[in-house]
Amino acid sequence: MTYPDLYILRHGETFWNAEGRMQGHLNSPLTPRGVAQAHAQAALLARANLTGFAFYTSPLGRAVQTAAIALGPLATTIRTDDRLMEIDVGAWQGCLRRNLVTGDLVEGPDGDVTLYARAPGEGLAALTARAQAFLDDLDCPAVVVCHGIISRVLRRLVLGLGPEALADLPGGQGNVFYLSQGRQEELRSPSALGNPSPAGG
Repeated sequence: MTYPDLYILRHGETFWNAEGRMQGHLNSPLTPRGVAQAHAQAALLARANLTGFAFYTSPLGRAVQTAAIALGPLATTIRTDDRLMEIDVGAWQGCLRRNLVTGDLVEGPDGDVTLYARAPGEGLAALTARAQAFLDDLDCPAVVVCHGIISRVLRRLVLGLGPEALADLPGGQGNVFYLSQGRQEELRSPSALGNPSPAGG
């Protein structure tokens, strides 16, 4: 299936990201680094032709804060959509990742995806269903501000990849991915401040 062109942004670094905490549907504000990442996203998007694009954000505070900075200069209307919220990890919300890593769960981007897959709460299947529902409702190109795991799921679906590809997709904080005609490009600039933070949040 072919989807409209998409720019998918992950929110900037939060204080809980910096501490290594699972966020889920709980919230933590952006750090100064996260604010700088959102400004870098705004600079990248300012170079794009966004004529005819709709603008969406997760309603969670860290995404709304990022959207206000990154999209505020570009968009007259930014819509919130609950389907763009991060995966709900139930009782693990607020927990330090290092306290949840045991056995074959390892730290790092791939291990972190595995950690979210095993978390209590929503689960990846339900997250995938709401991501698919969001994509199915798109009738024009869009800029989306969301979170680490939901970003990977959205991109996997747009790229037509199987669930096993989830851990292989690039992550990082404050990134901008452009998806068009089944292809993905991560936009970068000398001032971009992405980092290899854990996949989720």
